[in-house]
Amino acid sequence: MRDVVILGSTGSIGTQALDVIRRNPDRFRVVALSAGGSQLDLLAAQVAEFAPEAVAVGTDEAAARLRPQVAGVEVLGAGGNEQLAARPADTVLNGITGAAGLRPTLAALAAGASLALANKESLVIGGRLVMDAAAPGQLVAVDSEHSAFAQALRAGAKGEVRRLILTASGGPFRGRSRAELADVTPEQAMAHPTWNMGRVITINSATLVNKGLELLEAGLLYDVDLDAITVVVHPTSDVHSMVEFCDGATIAQCSPPDMRLPIALGLTWPDRLPDAAPAYDWSQPRDWHFEPLDADAFGAVELARRCGKAGGSAPAVFNAANEVCVDAFCAGRLSFLGIVDTVDAVVEQHLADGHVPTDALSVDAVLGADAWARVRAAELTGAA
Repeated sequence: MRDVVILGSTGSIGTQALDVIRRNPDRFRVVALSAGGSQLDLLAAQVAEFAPEAVAVGTDEAAARLRPQVAGVEVLGAGGNEQLAARPADTVLNGITGAAGLRPTLAALAAGASLALANKESLVIGGRLVMDAAAPGQLVAVDSEHSAFAQALRAGAKGEVRRLILTASGGPFRGRSRAELADVTPEQAMAHPTWNMGRVITINSATLVNKGLELLEAGLLYDVDLDAITVVVHPTSDVHSMVEFCDGATIAQCSPPDMRLPIALGLTWPDRLPDAAPAYDWSQPRDWHFEPLDADAFGAVELARRCGKAGGSAPAVFNAANEVCVDAFCAGRLSFLGIVDTVDAVVEQHLADGHVPTDALSVDAVLGADAWARVRAAELTGAA
């Protein structure tokens, strides 16, 4: 029986993690849950079903509203994610969205729990701070692509790896030229062809910022040079990523697009959980297609690679500026192409004026760069 803390329990990752746990009550016990506070009724229902010892919401006001619904359960407000991450547990699943996941990530690692990380931003912005805090095998990626890498890497030794091949669905605008993206609306950008995700992640998948973040995450997790990571467009999301070895062999991890498989692996790594998700029906024909990424139309991946090579605080600026630009796009103040163009402008200013190198990085420096980037992006998008 594994004691589990789930941060972000009302989001897409959190609800699917609870579904995995629901179907395996002899394997897992939920000891704590957290959520932002916008879906208190759902959170209260989760508390009633899974009976955690403690629950946290994003604000003290939301905590006050939740307490009458979950009598007898400890309820934490602001700062609660970090407190729950540090509680005794076998596994902490961090499914928070955005930079807010950094401190809980570091708290879970310091407490010694296995960290199932779906909050890619905390690794991207924290960089070496997070990797240096993690013991060998303590950090397990939940993203389907990074879970695929971890599985495929079992096929050979580290010195035999030639490159990682990161697959991308291409989002709803695959095949469009840059000129054809000029008039994209938020409603069109939210129509992802494969996955059902939250707003920020869905827009990031349309711009391919999400793939840029995943590239940075892969380089850190598996200690691979960023130039040895290739992004390939694969529309059906059946092949979740691949590893090419020095002898010419390529090992792919394939499964129907269902996040419960990588979530289950995150909860039980290195073991597999039987029937975590459906397998393919191989009696049916299937056709998998791959194509190169159009870096002119979707410049986010190469911008992310440039930030990763700069290291230090640059990835934090990339991530923070993008979150502000996504809000501006959804509010009608910024065009679709303006998202990455504005992020690029913020990054360039930071590299010229305020970049903190990797060897001087600290949590305060990361969060300071994050805050500066949000203010600057807001100024450029008319929100300030």
